[in-house]
Amino acid sequence: MIAVTGATGNVGRALVGRLVAAGQPVRALTRAPERAGLPDGAEVVRFRPDGLDALFDGVDKVFLYVQGAGGRMPELLAAARAAGVRQAVLLSSGIIQDGADETHPIHAMHAGAERQIRDSGLAWTFLRPNAFAANALQWAPQIRSGDTVRGVFADMLTAPVHEDDIAAVAERALLDDGHEGAVHRLTGPAATTNTDQIAAIGRAVGRDLAFVEVGPEEAGPLLFPRTPPDVVRGLLKTFADTVGVAPEITATVEEVTGRPARAFPQWAADHAADFRS
Repeated sequence: MIAVTGATGNVGRALVGRLVAAGQPVRALTRAPERAGLPDGAEVVRFRPDGLDALFDGVDKVFLYVQGAGGRMPELLAAARAAGVRQAVLLSSGIIQDGADETHPIHAMHAGAERQIRDSGLAWTFLRPNAFAANALQWAPQIRSGDTVRGVFADMLTAPVHEDDIAAVAERALLDDGHEGAVHRLTGPAATTNTDQIAAIGRAVGRDLAFVEVGPEEAGPLLFPRTPPDVVRGLLKTFADTVGVAPEITATVEEVTGRPARAFPQWAADHAADFRS
């Protein structure tokens, strides 16, 4: 059996759906099973940080998401190993790379999780995606209420990756041999600006949308109202550093899955309903 933490997140939900479709027994861990809305074939179990021991009975592989661990990654790993789990696939972050700012809060969070997994004695695979296409959902409230989107850095360049492409790589890492000790860097297939993304969403919903750039001091609270201020500052610095800089683009999705990564316009078409009022 495969356990999936963060099972109602963008990647976790896509991965649960893929594993169920493949006929794999899946235990989906979530804090609110009654609201999960996951496929019928998944065993949906409440994730309780004070009740880790029973989560991994009969599980031999686990997909881990840092936030999904509820701040209890060492305890979760110990419980997994004690239950006989053999392999962990971690949704980490592309921010971890040579020359990165190790004090960045997102780097520190994911590098710490990677270190704990390496030290756990489990076989491991790390997925390091760069920008998520699903980050564009931050604009959904503005798009549902009008045709103008206010945000930072109109010309920042990223190669956003579809969450289902991340899930597809996770699926192969969990089901196929040869991924133990691998670090997979994941991106979409092409560079795009924020202005380009808003235009693509507009085409997907059948409207002409405009992106209006505002200062980081204004957009931070607007776009990330529930994110800790130090993380917001780190995000905004990361965004600023991408302006005019060609992003990393990898072929990892195709190499692992046999299918090319999907470009942002396809993601926008897949999520058009999320932007309609």
